[in-house]
Amino acid sequence: MKIASIFILLISISSCTSKENKYNEAYYQAVNGKDTATLVLKISEKRFFGRYERAYYKIGKDSGDVRGNISGDTLRGDFHYISNGGSWKRVPLALLRNQDKLIQGKGVVGIYMNLPCFINGTLSYENPEFTFEEVKK
Repeated sequence: MKIASIFILLISISSCTSKENKYNEAYYQAVNGKDTATLVLKISEKRFFGRYERAYYKIGKDSGDVRGNISGDTLRGDFHYISNGGSWKRVPLALLRNQDKLIQGKGVVGIYMNLPCFINGTLSYENPEFTFEEVKK
């Protein structure tokens, strides 16, 4: 009985550490006029999470966390942030992966099960506010 318990414990520990190693870290930066945005992501095959900061020239910045799922070349999730030093907000986030770039989508925002999301059929990647380019370290 003890050997079986130790065996299960070892498998649990090794599976936890192997999940951590499957995330790759990537740094992205985008410029829109005088506004800039930085995105630091940990990306696996199916999920992503990280930090996102949008700096508005001479106005302030939005800074917070991003998280979501990956399906094909699309990263969809949310951005939970403090707006310009004010209150917490949560907005949907959609990024289209195109080689070493991420194109930020925009669309009409609705609420589903108390979470913000893009209303079906409104998400577009044309004329994006930000197009992120990967910064190699």
